[in-house]
Formats: sequence, C-alpha cells, structure tokens
Amino acid sequence: MKNLICLHQVVLKKKFNKYRLDKFLSIIFSEYSRNHFKKCILENCVYVNNKIINSPDFKIMKGDFLYVKFFSKKINIFSPKKMFLDIVYEDKYLLIINKSSALVVHPGFGNYTGTLLNGLINKYPFIKKIPRAGIIHRLDKDTSGLIIVAKTFSAYFLLKKMMKKRKIIREYQAIVLGKIKYGGLINAPISRNIKKRTCMQVNSNGKQAITYYSIKKIYKNYTLLKIRLKTGRTHQIRVHMLYIKHPIIGDQKYKCNYNLFQGLTESSEFNRIKSFPRQALHAYKVIFIHPITKKKIFVKLNLPQDMLEFLSLKK
Repeated sequence: MKNLICLHQVVLKKKFNKYRLDKFLSIIFSEYSRNHFKKCILENCVYVNNKIINSPDFKIMKGDFLYVKFFSKKINIFSPKKMFLDIVYEDKYLLIINKSSALVVHPGFGNYTGTLLNGLINKYPFIKKIPRAGIIHRLDKDTSGLIIVAKTFSAYFLLKKMMKKRKIIREYQAIVLGKIKYGGLINAPISRNIKKRTCMQVNSNGKQAITYYSIKKIYKNYTLLKIRLKTGRTHQIRVHMLYIKHPIIGDQKYKCNYNLFQGLTESSEFNRIKSFPRQALHAYKVIFIHPITKKKIFVKLNLPQDMLEFLSLKK
C-alpha cells in the first residue's frame, strides 16, 4: 500500500543560494535520488514558498520554504547492516575505504539494503545525519577501490566542493583488451544512451569528458593501464575505453566483438578473458589536501587479488 509522503525544509544557509531545486532536495533528503525529485517537480508535487514549481533547475535562495508531497512505498534505506569495512585511512573528519567488488555503494532500485551506506551507518550511527551518509563519490558495483567518506557536515561540503573543482586526484588501474603501445588522452563528450537508459555513450551533444591513460604493462592480448580522470561522468572510463576499441576485460555492459582481436587465437586464452567475472577496474590511488587539517592525503593500493591472479596467468 502506498503512503502519502510529505517533506518540508527551510533553506537555512547562504551557500545554497542559486542551487538547483532538484539537487538541493536530493542533498537534504538523501534517501531519495535527484532523479526522483526531478519527477516530483515535473508532476507539480513541489512547492517553493507555497507556489508550485515545475522546473527542476529552479534556483533556490536562503529563507525559501520547500514542500514536497508524493505517494510512495516508504523504504527505510538507512537500516544498519553489519559488514566488514576495509578502512585504509581515518581521522575524526573523514575516512577512506577500499570497496570490494560486488558491493553497491548507495541504495537504489533493486538494492535497498546491504550497501556500503548501510555498513557505514552500522559502524557510525551519527553518519546517518550527513547527506548520503557522508559518501563523497561513487564507484560502480563491480569496480573495486577507494571511496572517500566524510564524518562531519563541514568535511562533507568541503570535499564535495573540492571534487567539483577537481582538486581531488583519483587514479585507476584497468586491464583492457588488446595491445596499447602508447599513453594518451580521450576527449569525448558523454551522454545517456537514449535506447538503453542504464548505459552511457559518447555523444557530440553530451557533457565534456576527459580521460588520461598511460601504459603500466603490455601483454600478448591485453594491456594494464593507469588512468586518471579530469572529469567524472557516469561510467566514464568504461565508455571511453570502449570508444577507443579497447574495452575493459570483464565489462559486460560496455564490450565489443572479441573477434576483432587477432591475438585471441588460443581458445583457452579466449575463454579466460571472456569469463573474468567483473570489469577489471580498480580505483587504486587518491591524492588531496585535507579540507580541515590541510595536510596532504596520499593513499595507494595494490591491485586486488582477482586482477593479480588474472595477470599472473598471462599468456
């Protein structure tokens, strides 16, 4: 049975002046997505100062009174879940977690519990009050590696600002199909695929997306790359690697015809590459200046065991 959900909030701080309405609502009521609030706005379910607003990019100001009403199955995504958290750095303001593959970061359709957010709430009950339980950025479910989490409101908003201004360096390692002999830069805009809404694609009308890559090691049928993002679009690395016809091994969403690669002549090697159970992508390094203490934070990981084992069986 559906319940009437009523949310209300006063914009208390100047720093939210000229924020998009849908963005602000998703920050304050973080159990719902920005896309959810966009739909609410378009369906005339959102009021600002008692007037219906039907434009998601409406700019709010300090002192505005916001009211949202909609019918929904209310799901408590903020339920604690005991799980192992591989914490590689922590102080009283933030922590950095090494996320395992197959772990969803934030609750969403089909994954409302058992996510990293639920694990964080179990270990740090107070973090429930911080937008998105302090999670600054996301990794895809099957991408492993480093995620930054804020433990205070001030750290959350400062880190989000740093992320937006590209002051947090994030580097990845990926095993991609085929030989790449030289590093390079991919500057190709990305937008949502209009036919497959869960996928992204290179599109001249999309948002700017820039990826740098360099060679770590070349193998017979694949290459180990180091990758740095200048922008942070959804699925950016995966889309860009497919775009240059070197998709990430194991990526079932963004893959191309394996027959294009002449090096895959041995059936055992062909099957081994096709059977890797996830995209071989690992967020192995973050570098930034701590927003509170101002000390340099440098965290670096080794490749996870599954990627190491794949490379150790190189052909």
